Amino acid sequence: MTLQTKIKNIITDPTLSAKQKTLFLSLEAEAIVDYMPISTAVSAAKDAGIICDMFEGNAPFKPRYVLPDYAKFLQQGSEYLELEAATDLDEAINLLTIIYHHVPSVTNIPVYLGQLDQILLPFVTDISDDVLYRKLKNFWIMLDRTLPDAFMHVNIGPTDNIVCRMILTIDAELKQVAPNLTFMYDPQITPESLLQQACDNICECSKPHIANYPMFADAFGAPGFGIVSCYNSLPVAGGANTLVRMNLKEVALRSNSVEEFLTATLPHYSGLMFELIEARSAFLHEESNFFNGFLTTEGLINENRFAPMFGIFGMAEAVNILMEKSGSTAKYGHNEAANAIALKISETLNEIVTTTPVKYGLNGRALLHSQGGISCDHEVTPGIRIPYGTEPDPVVHIKALAAHHQYYTSGISEILTIEETIKNNPLALMQLCKGALALGFREFTANVASNDLVRITGYMVKLSDISKFKEQGSRTNTTWLGTEASENTRILERQPRVVSREMSPVYSAK
Repeated sequence: MTLQTKIKNIITDPTLSAKQKTLFLSLEAEAIVDYMPISTAVSAAKDAGIICDMFEGNAPFKPRYVLPDYAKFLQQGSEYLELEAATDLDEAINLLTIIYHHVPSVTNIPVYLGQLDQILLPFVTDISDDVLYRKLKNFWIMLDRTLPDAFMHVNIGPTDNIVCRMILTIDAELKQVAPNLTFMYDPQITPESLLQQACDNICECSKPHIANYPMFADAFGAPGFGIVSCYNSLPVAGGANTLVRMNLKEVALRSNSVEEFLTATLPHYSGLMFELIEARSAFLHEESNFFNGFLTTEGLINENRFAPMFGIFGMAEAVNILMEKSGSTAKYGHNEAANAIALKISETLNEIVTTTPVKYGLNGRALLHSQGGISCDHEVTPGIRIPYGTEPDPVVHIKALAAHHQYYTSGISEILTIEETIKNNPLALMQLCKGALALGFREFTANVASNDLVRITGYMVKLSDISKFKEQGSRTNTTWLGTEASENTRILERQPRVVSREMSPVYSAK
């Protein structure tokens, strides 16, 4: 298909809005530019589908993910945007509404909206609950209607406060695709009643993610971190300059044994990954002029707080292939020997990433990431997840994966699909969540099988929107990704499980 034909097809597509057409046309323009210089070996690995640049563009002019310091922005205003510091809640919401339209990402829509309860709390001291509810509800509706992208992400918690609880109430009521939501949980700070409200919300709308706050805080230190896009954890006032991922299935197919995989093939392709990371990061930092913009000059981001994400996917297929080559029929997620090989792979990846310097990284390093897959993936499971349709019961599921979470600093997520009877016993969901976090889960995420609103890889989509997308399109930019993923990756074949032996993870963690 010629470029002119592709452009004409976008322009005349009856299912796309004018804004969506503009977005797709801009992606075609980016694809015209020559790719930055890379070696023949890296190019061959890309062409073979072993490593992937996540379609970030041939010459990146903006980071993949940007996490501005919104608290600082509200305190100081912006000379570039001609805004004074906020003095009340109306002004704070207005300032945030404005700056969100100036925060780029790989999707051209901000993926991080801030630790929203903490940054708004100073402005709600003299406001009644009714007024606060009305203002936040209107704000929440505005976000979904003007920035219709499921990768847009809000963080709340771990403290118990009126803004946090009000956002949970509103999110459960509206059941919107956007924004995505993570609740930070700290057992030393967060009361059980607040955690239970978050779990009640999961029963209602499959949101929020529940993050292991102490685990993230220990990894990132001051001045903090944020959860963005699907479930990606990155430094506040920084972000991810690029995300490159490796298909472990393809690496395993090129290995004759577990030993060769760990000592030769995996290190070889990791080296090519780092070469691609360095090339993409160098162009962004040295040639694009992105870091000359107002976000940097006004101190809302710091170039030194950006890091590349070293992503992996296809752990399940890689392990199963390696087990077959060793003469075993053991399957990942169901067998201790297979699970031990998987953990050794994660340990090896962690060693590679934490000992390999990068020029533009956080403290000179990339961040390991369990990548959630993309809609065009075929016959390969996201991240370290257990293949769809083969998931064991939730307790076995959690125990099989918990030990991996310590290694994936920039994000890892398993999605447990729970049978709808959990709505009759949401306390069981809270116990399962607490057990998973106590065992070392970095983040707890669940879908409830009967909900219209579900997670695909980590972002939200409505099943009702998918069912009518091909005929009607969707006002939400990410519905087409969910539709493609449901067809290509069998992602909707997750098995809904009854939460049995709810207390077992808690007891096992003691």
